[in-house]
Amino acid sequence: MIDVDKAIASAVKTGKVSFGANAAMQNAKTGKAKMIILAANCPKGIKEQIEYYCKLSKVPVMTYKGVSMDLAAVCSKLFIISALSIREIGDSEILKVTDNTETEEYTGGNE
Repeated sequence: MIDVDKAIASAVKTGKVSFGANAAMQNAKTGKAKMIILAANCPKGIKEQIEYYCKLSKVPVMTYKGVSMDLAAVCSKLFIISALSIREIGDSEILKVTDNTETEEYTGGNE
């Protein structure tokens, strides 16, 4: 099974990503993202809008079980991240996560 934390970190380092709910919304509307990752504590209204536009654009969405602080730590950023848009995956294998339906809601690597 793919380590989602490592895959996200690799995508941030080697690919092209956008941070924030507004960027995620825009990327979902235009279909420019390869995948969007939402933190578990992403506000409900924003989460629903992003999921709706992703469904229209056929962009996969993953709900990361960790809160925005956990997602920021994985990305090595000093600000909280409620939404992350992956536009180019780089060396990451993050898109393989969407192949497994059981990983729709990832619980983190601290189990």
